[in-house]
Amino acid sequence: MGASLNNGGGRHKRRGRRQYSAPMSEINVTPFVDVMLVLLIIFMVTAPLLSVGVPVDLPKTKAQELTGNKEPLVISVNSKGKYFLQETELKLKEIVPKLVAITKNSKKETIYVRGDKGLEYGQIMKVMGLLSSAGFTRMSLVTDGDN
Repeated sequence: MGASLNNGGGRHKRRGRRQYSAPMSEINVTPFVDVMLVLLIIFMVTAPLLSVGVPVDLPKTKAQELTGNKEPLVISVNSKGKYFLQETELKLKEIVPKLVAITKNSKKETIYVRGDKGLEYGQIMKVMGLLSSAGFTRMSLVTDGDN
């Protein structure tokens, strides 16, 4: 007659085999929270850099900001008189063919024109006249809000 002193609840340890524990039913959220905080910091640092990258000192106004879901088409003229479509530098005569290709010949797109406040008024009017003669009828001048 023999008695087992094992407290295994019916499980017996066998030689050479591992005893597997029951799966853990709790989720450890600490690594998830760590990753989310790192992503939050990354987005907070990079979000201000996502605006149009051409440095232009815009004139101040008290007009309301425009809102929209679609990424706007922006033509910028920096303080040196160089022209940019979004962040790509172009010559003045290259702007219209690029815009026609981007808009798929739709002249109803709104085009935003940004110009450095130190520029002569004629530089901005050259761009707007060029766009107007190409058939683009929706143009807006971009200023910096005085908040």
